[in-house]
Amino acid sequence: MEKFLFRHIDNTPLIVFRIIFGLLLFLESIGAIFTGWVTRTLVEPKFTFNFIGFEFLQPLPGNGMYFYYFIMGVFGFCVMIGYRYRLAIISFFVLWSATYLMQKSSYNNHYYLTALLSFIMIFQPANNYLSFDAKRKPELKSISVPFWTSLLLMCQIGVVYFYGGIAKIYPDWLNAIPVKLFLSSKIDYPLIGSLFTKEWFHYFLSYSGIFFDILIIPLLLSRKTRFFGFALSVFFHLFNAIIFQVGIFPFLTLSFAVFFFDAKIIRNIFLKRKPFYDENEIIPPKRKNYYYLLIGTYLTIQLLLPLRHWLIKENVLWTEEGHRLSWRMMLRSKSGYQSFTVIDKTSQKAESINLSDYLTHKQIGALSTKPDMIWQFAQRLKKEAAKNGHDIAVYVKGKVGVNGHDKQPLINDTIDIASLKWQYFKHSDWLLPYQKKTVNSKSK
Repeated sequence: MEKFLFRHIDNTPLIVFRIIFGLLLFLESIGAIFTGWVTRTLVEPKFTFNFIGFEFLQPLPGNGMYFYYFIMGVFGFCVMIGYRYRLAIISFFVLWSATYLMQKSSYNNHYYLTALLSFIMIFQPANNYLSFDAKRKPELKSISVPFWTSLLLMCQIGVVYFYGGIAKIYPDWLNAIPVKLFLSSKIDYPLIGSLFTKEWFHYFLSYSGIFFDILIIPLLLSRKTRFFGFALSVFFHLFNAIIFQVGIFPFLTLSFAVFFFDAKIIRNIFLKRKPFYDENEIIPPKRKNYYYLLIGTYLTIQLLLPLRHWLIKENVLWTEEGHRLSWRMMLRSKSGYQSFTVIDKTSQKAESINLSDYLTHKQIGALSTKPDMIWQFAQRLKKEAAKNGHDIAVYVKGKVGVNGHDKQPLINDTIDIASLKWQYFKHSDWLLPYQKKTVNSKSK
């Protein structure tokens, strides 16, 4: 193990990745301001749906979140140029993780991946070359790194792809239903829009998505298939970037290719003047057991966390329990509606809640299909009523449809949702079970 993890390799891939990663952090942060994402998600809403347990994380008032994201962009830029690298990446990780946990209405897997990568990069000696830090402190300069630095990042992207592919192996995906629904709003695309109406194309994308996710890492690991795998990856991710507009995720995942190619190739492309290291020295750190423990613990968590939904009763596609942090990416299409009725426990007066008085259009859409957000909103109503001296019960009634199938009731409307505690690690019994699927004629 010592010879495997602590064998030194050329650090060009890590240096190049740091520059690309920092650039993407900068663009994502600044872009969130100028595209209006910060306004829609963190400024305009009266109430954000935090990850449960992180309610203390709230958006800054006024224009605070614009400054917040600007500062994150500055830290991303500092990561890119390697200026005060350790401070910059730690600060970015803290700020990004806070805003990630602050809201769920715009949940995206690349937000989670960015948080994980920022955490990993804290421990990487990524500023040891072509950085302002190395220029200021020549003793930092180095042309090699231990192999574990690359291995950890390769394992991380491997987990993302593998679980993303495995999650797609379920009946609706195999019947190309989600892909058909995803593409139904894209048929007006020039040149290729007509393809999106073809059933064979739906099946092609569905099955190629499974095979790509599961096989891309083995293809990149093998010298014989590496260039083919990379070309496939470029096509796959650019297609997703153009058609589905999934932010920086395609470019972030493409940047991992630098760790799979021979370091000399990466050096010749990006850093021709850099000396190349090929001595393969084995230099174990003084406290190598800590490295074993930390790397082993991190990878174990990453391997087990996406499996937790198997320990929870009912189907994760229906209940959403165990969906987040599990790389279940672009997996299903859901629609629904929920109505909230508040009953004053003293007067027994009932009142129907107009969701638009409390939530944005996007929040209402997310709330309609996600039980944890339904529960959170019920708690919000109860808390606001308590401020006015009222004790209320909150009942929720509505239906949800998955992948175009007929809508079914999701919530037991005889239970006061506001009176319940959230179940972190087990199934919530106030969620009704999913009944036998029937295909909605409109989706045929």
